[in-house]
Amino acid sequence: MATSMSRGATDEQRTLQVLTFVLGGEFFGIPIEQVREIIEFGGLTPVPTMPPYLRGVISLRGAVVPVVDLQVRFGRTETPFARRTCVVIVEARRNGSDNLLGVLVDAVNEVLTVDRARLEPRPSMGGGLRSEFVRGILNLEDRLVVALDIDRVLSDEEMDGLAALAAGEPG
Repeated sequence: MATSMSRGATDEQRTLQVLTFVLGGEFFGIPIEQVREIIEFGGLTPVPTMPPYLRGVISLRGAVVPVVDLQVRFGRTETPFARRTCVVIVEARRNGSDNLLGVLVDAVNEVLTVDRARLEPRPSMGGGLRSEFVRGILNLEDRLVVALDIDRVLSDEEMDGLAALAAGEPG
């Protein structure tokens, strides 16, 4: 009996659940434990003098949540607003605290449960995507999914600035 219980824990440790989404025609993923919710895009409130990757803020049950355009953050063009555009609310951990952050995506795809062995190390270069944002590459039979390290998409200073914005402090 104890053997089957430990085997179950091992199975859980060997798998990884990832929310996959499309951004600029490419597949990306975020570990599901960092995803709080997915909301239909309903518009943003722009914030003057913010960096270009900060497309605006939304109100989520009374809380101000900054929304980051990963396309811009990755040095690409802005994500166009379309019918399937969503905001994925994630919890990014920086400096010992959790910060809610909205991530603008073209479309949410699915939640995958994959063996951790399929997560290959992040590439050292190429593709115009700074490698520190990448946790690894999921090599699936039909496609590659770039697994993002959402905690590293923004620097400490950028995250502090967004946290101050969300708290209503002058930045």
